[in-house]
Amino acid sequence: MHAHIVGATASEIADSVRSAIESGVLPPGATLPPVRSLAADLGVNRNTVVAAYRHLAQSGLVIARGRGGTRVTARRLVAQEGFAPDSALRDVGTGNPDPARIPDPSRALTRAAGRPVLYGEPVIDPGLESWADAWMSDATCAARSRLTITSGAADAVERILAQALTRDDAVGLEDPCFLTSIHTARLGGYRPIAIACDDSGMTVDGLRAAIAEGARAIICTPRAQNPSGASLTAERADQLREVLADHPYLLVIEDDHFSMLSRRTFHSVVPSGHHRWALVRSVSKFLGPDMCLAVTSSDPETASRLALRLTPGTTWVSHLLQRLVHALMIDPEVHAAIADAAEHYAARNAAFVTRLASRGIDATEPDGLNLWVDVGVPAAEVTIHLMRRGWLARAGDDFVLSPASRPSQRLRLTVHELDDRDADRLAGDIADAVEGVRGLADGVA
Repeated sequence: MHAHIVGATASEIADSVRSAIESGVLPPGATLPPVRSLAADLGVNRNTVVAAYRHLAQSGLVIARGRGGTRVTARRLVAQEGFAPDSALRDVGTGNPDPARIPDPSRALTRAAGRPVLYGEPVIDPGLESWADAWMSDATCAARSRLTITSGAADAVERILAQALTRDDAVGLEDPCFLTSIHTARLGGYRPIAIACDDSGMTVDGLRAAIAEGARAIICTPRAQNPSGASLTAERADQLREVLADHPYLLVIEDDHFSMLSRRTFHSVVPSGHHRWALVRSVSKFLGPDMCLAVTSSDPETASRLALRLTPGTTWVSHLLQRLVHALMIDPEVHAAIADAAEHYAARNAAFVTRLASRGIDATEPDGLNLWVDVGVPAAEVTIHLMRRGWLARAGDDFVLSPASRPSQRLRLTVHELDDRDADRLAGDIADAVEGVRGLADGVA
């Protein structure tokens, strides 16, 4: 008998197993009872247990291994963005902007001060709202949109998904995927569906497959996709809109995180007249990660639901922060600094691509803060060689959403802070590491 599993329907049995997992009665790796045995114990049809196990598998709580049985999934930690604070190595996988390129807010702070804001007042400061309205005017459905201010892009995406989805709903995510999106999906209990990306961004076949698998929402990065740096072409965006036009109630979230730093044109995938959509833009890449503010332009229904989660005076974004962002964004010197930063990131990345090419390693010149380098051998093994040379790099395995048939051969590198000497040394060390991994593989073969 399996006293910790009860129920007469598939839903009840699945809920019972979930409770046993959450309480620790069924630890990671534990084997669930065979279908036939549990059906006999509970006095239910075998297909009822099959349906319960299928639901648990779709939720990521268990994994079916055929004759090896059905086991509770081991808990996996999601890799996080940012530098490694306890490492003595030179970190070239941070994904951070250059602190020297973040505008100094000191002068704007004095302009941000004003009268106190009290409970019940509007959640968006009037000055920021006026600026943000113009900033978001290129949204496909801007004519019928409403603005929302949240504590950064991740906060916006999490709130948008929470007001539209329930646990176990499927969410289409780009693959390779932004680490924060993976974390958000798992934290919310959603079922991530991998949508393949190529050099032109999200693929049409990948989107169609995700919709066929039951995705109720998708998250798309129109430009500077993290980690790949890919940006949607006008042709690809047209093709994606054609697919989405047949699914007007599918929630489409566009995360345009690199907006003011991007050198590529913004192409929205949201069809005109689409019912459920949101365009999210944060200021973190050009005003700094600690400036936790994002602007969302969305359909009125999504905006209304978001507003319920931003209670005036309690969960709204500080008006001091809103005024500070507004003061910075209307300063011509700040705009000049942002333009200079955009040029710096693009130039340093392009120079490093050239350095790699001269050493026989091909890398495309992407948009964004990072490079996505195909080293042609298991990237995790390359990172081990680089550690011996004093570098901390990030293998692409962290960003892969769908189960990989082989280790990732990609490195995500953040190199824009390196001077020419260090950039030359890193490029040389990467080439040596690749040759070292190839030599070991040849020796084994």
